Amino acid sequence: MTRIIGLSGSLRKASFNAGLLRAAKELTPPGAELEIETIRGIPLYDGDEEAAHGLPETVKALKEKIAAADGLLIVTPEYNNSMPGVFKNAIDWLTRPANDVKRVFGGKRVGLIGATPSGWGTLLSQASWLIVLRHIGAQHWSGGRLALSKAGEIFDADGNLKDAAAKAQLQTYMEGFTAFLQSKS
Repeated sequence: MTRIIGLSGSLRKASFNAGLLRAAKELTPPGAELEIETIRGIPLYDGDEEAAHGLPETVKALKEKIAAADGLLIVTPEYNNSMPGVFKNAIDWLTRPANDVKRVFGGKRVGLIGATPSGWGTLLSQASWLIVLRHIGAQHWSGGRLALSKAGEIFDADGNLKDAAAKAQLQTYMEGFTAFLQSKS
């Protein structure tokens, strides 16, 4: 069974991106499973805190799940034409200590999708993530793209994906990403 860890970069209850992640779980093809994890509870990174107390338990647990998974699905909002600070902060913690980055992220196959109310989708946020993914040694799957725009029209009030065309795009994406993970030699 191919295991995928999915993370949404939004903490909002009715987040479009949390809804996109839930829909991705439902549309994950047979032979794979998507486990939704959260960045909620990860504190702001503080090197003094890390030196004094080590990694927070939430970070340790999430690191182990990512390390054990075949792939990571990053579901990113776009804030001010870039990645959300809370999401980048979580990745900053997950890459501590620096000598453990390769174990967790080295060669990790990563998919990158997102939704936003704007008309451009999450293209700029996704582009900003590419620099980070390259730096930590992850392998971004570039065989598909999903950057949903006008999210207020394609999600319901609870943040659930309701648009049939968007669901079809997501299903195609998940099939491609899963095939990429399963082709791992």
